Amino acid sequence: MSVPLSILDLSPISEGSSAAQALRNTVDLARQAEQWGYRRYWLAEHHFVSVASSSSLTLLGLVAAATSRIRVGTGAVQVGHHTSASIVEAFGTVDALYPGRLDLGLGRSGHRRSQFGAAATTTKGGHPIVDTVTGRTEVRDGVVVPPPFDPRRVTDRTKFLASAEALQQPGAESLDFADQVAEVQALLDGRYFTPGGVELHAVPGEGIDTELWLFGSSAGESAELAGKSGLPFAAAYHVAPGSALDAVEAYRAAFRPSAQLAEPHVIVSADVVTAADDDTARRLASTYGHWVHSIRSGGAAEYPDPATASPLTPDQLRLVDDRLASQIVGSPTTVVERLEALQRVTGADELLITTITHDHADRLESHRLLADAWGLRAARAA
Repeated sequence: MSVPLSILDLSPISEGSSAAQALRNTVDLARQAEQWGYRRYWLAEHHFVSVASSSSLTLLGLVAAATSRIRVGTGAVQVGHHTSASIVEAFGTVDALYPGRLDLGLGRSGHRRSQFGAAATTTKGGHPIVDTVTGRTEVRDGVVVPPPFDPRRVTDRTKFLASAEALQQPGAESLDFADQVAEVQALLDGRYFTPGGVELHAVPGEGIDTELWLFGSSAGESAELAGKSGLPFAAAYHVAPGSALDAVEAYRAAFRPSAQLAEPHVIVSADVVTAADDDTARRLASTYGHWVHSIRSGGAAEYPDPATASPLTPDQLRLVDDRLASQIVGSPTTVVERLEALQRVTGADELLITTITHDHADRLESHRLLADAWGLRAARAA
């Protein structure tokens, strides 16, 4: 097909399994993805939920060690939970042994003010496209665009607030996102000075050959900063399908050429489950809504087994309807058609696939079927 495919892995923990098995599954999938022709293998960072990717900087090294060609990266480091120096030194450590293969993805998650704020207003030309509460799902040239999720619908924020407290030292203040991105760049480039004017050098880390990416899900700070900085941008359609398309537009509108990029470069993520036929894929994906609901409601359960899960109630469905509507599920033909539409509408230079199923074998098969249908191995052979 016209653009490369990459993988975003959360190392999901399935019901009845363990974090150790989830990590073994991640390494196995990464090895297979390299053989199937995927361009990148990125690790998500999530905390206090039933995934094993909480330490993406550690997992980065494990995956790099298990592979030989595929680019490995973070999608994305939650910078509010890390100092700039710790991020750059971690990447430098892995790059020292596996040079030239790392993608350093940074995201605003972890900054308290970026979470559970007022509902975002999705606009175009200064006019609202859809109201966050009463708007209806649109289909734009084959791409499902639900109303942006309003975080105020999550009524119990106890676990989120406790998690944020646990992930930061008492009294510590997160830097402004733009300032922290600038710090990371300065440490990588060897031009870092402390606020007091002391010159410091990250060893290892300084001078490594890494691609720096910014992640975002709305037409806000991350998209605009990536554009103004001339950095590549990852739009999280899989997390925020109601606002990710506008994030892409905002990024392109703000873009200025840089030493890294002469033109905008966008990767767009999507939740995908591929199987031999549509019915099988729908069965494998039938507990995805349960899992999303558990996260949004503060329960963070392990990924449920479709064979034993009860249907969601209408109230539960209302909390996850945006994610269910935008998940891409079906046979290879069905999935390719919808991914082509997503690429066409967003103009994405790459697509980033995240797939979660209860059984690891089904997840492997989903990625394999998609790779073959997209022509990844044929393209690599050519």
